[in-house]
Amino acid sequence: MKTEQRWDKLAADTRQRMEAAAPYIGAGKRVKPEDTVSLLKAVIRSGDRVNIEGNNQKQADFLADCLNKVDPAEIHDLHMVQSCVPLASHLDMFERGIAKKLDFAFGGPQSGRVAKFIREGKIQLGAIHTYLELFGRYFLDLTPRVSLICAYEADREGNLYTGFNTEDTPVIVEATKFRQGIVIAQVNKIVDKLPRVDIPAGWVDAVVESPKPFFIEPLFTRDPGLVTDNHILLGMLALKGIYAEYKVKRINHGIGFLTSAIELILPTYGAELGLKGEVCTHMVLNPHPTMIPAIEDGWVDTIHCFGGELGMEEYVKARSDIFFTGPDGSLRSNRAFAQTAGHYALDMFIGGTLQIDPWGNSSTATANRVSGFGGAPNMGCDAKGRRHVTESWLKCGQEVPHMADQIGTMPRGKRLVVQGAETFGEARAPTFVEKLDAWQLAENAGLELPPVMIYGDDVTHIVTEEGVAYLNRAPDMAARMAAIRAAAGYTEVGMKADPAETRRLREANIFKTPEDLGIDRNRANRDLLAARSMRDLVDISGGLYNPPARFRNW
Repeated sequence: MKTEQRWDKLAADTRQRMEAAAPYIGAGKRVKPEDTVSLLKAVIRSGDRVNIEGNNQKQADFLADCLNKVDPAEIHDLHMVQSCVPLASHLDMFERGIAKKLDFAFGGPQSGRVAKFIREGKIQLGAIHTYLELFGRYFLDLTPRVSLICAYEADREGNLYTGFNTEDTPVIVEATKFRQGIVIAQVNKIVDKLPRVDIPAGWVDAVVESPKPFFIEPLFTRDPGLVTDNHILLGMLALKGIYAEYKVKRINHGIGFLTSAIELILPTYGAELGLKGEVCTHMVLNPHPTMIPAIEDGWVDTIHCFGGELGMEEYVKARSDIFFTGPDGSLRSNRAFAQTAGHYALDMFIGGTLQIDPWGNSSTATANRVSGFGGAPNMGCDAKGRRHVTESWLKCGQEVPHMADQIGTMPRGKRLVVQGAETFGEARAPTFVEKLDAWQLAENAGLELPPVMIYGDDVTHIVTEEGVAYLNRAPDMAARMAAIRAAAGYTEVGMKADPAETRRLREANIFKTPEDLGIDRNRANRDLLAARSMRDLVDISGGLYNPPARFRNW
């Protein structure tokens, strides 16, 4: 006899949880802040998969604090699935036993503590993902049962306005709600009418007006006053040796002072090279304040953003021809769409890393610091699904020797993936190492593979103060490794470079020094910067840029 199958077990379970939560939810789905812990105890069960919205910047911090107040004897062994773990409260719940397993993408300020907890067995690590990879798994095998999100405002019905920092919110909510999950939002304010509806009330189960605005981090802001001559030299090398060489127009700039230096010398050195209109016309990046001089000088046509950036709200609103803004004037960022554009539509990704090995594999996950990867693996790879052609993509592919050995006579392009770094980083730690710390991290965490950010076969160029290594032109692995050694300076890897071999690479245009590129090292100084201070950025913006307090030094 056939047993009748139930097809609504998830929905029934959700109804039971929401019935338990009903005493704490009032009109308009509103929950009093003092009832939030009780609400969470009603809807979360031990072993649940839970998402706390922790993006690069905006954080559901009040809800994270409340989850830490539940009794670990009642709620424990949660499986946390979230983009970032930048707050102490995100890890406190592992220390208390409330949470057990973690799947994430970016560690940020908690990177050292994440590594420590992994070593001590306090965190069972699922994987360190790229954002797009993690978002995809939300809709497959890592769907949250309960998601704790944040927004700027809610109206009296429970509709949400995510405003300048929409980021991951739509992805989290859709994945959760449309698999019968529960969505709880903390908001800064409940109002009568929203500027726009970003998340409809039907997708939200409860709304809490937080006692204070959610925490938001100006993650991509770099003070021009901290840009060094070395950063400027690397920027000049990148502009003349790569941007000008390949005419890269569609670009993502990663976090760091190298890319900030490039942005700040576009209107000066870039203009001197005649690159205006030839490079950096379409960009996928947060509204970096250091882009202001180039935008004002007419370099950029379009910028789509992963998230917002504190202080840039009014500037973005006033530059709607450049940024994606709503009728209300505020930025509509979206991390999933920006990552998709980054994966398929870019000509080039340029970013930094903590370590590079002799084969060109790079990682920001070390034995003592698990920074995570964010979107770098998506933007820093050669997307095999790409089918549209751009000049720089095609040129880079045509330079790869023996491409025919892989795909016959079929022509193919290649994404430019640039790793730019000084040969020695923070605390004089070498950037080039014989073996990535990721191997030790894999052992500590019981991972089957070392967590590599960008694999060596995807990296096309490395830029250091020694010069530019054109890895895409290397005829074989031996030449590729020799080019990496040439770029590695006085590190253990670089000391193994053979001067005669390096000379042959220079003659073959596989490695170029600043002198080979006609770059005068003495010109690499702050005189080239279009803005030399935060105050300069404010002035160039016409007063529209409002830096966070910690960046104000006047």
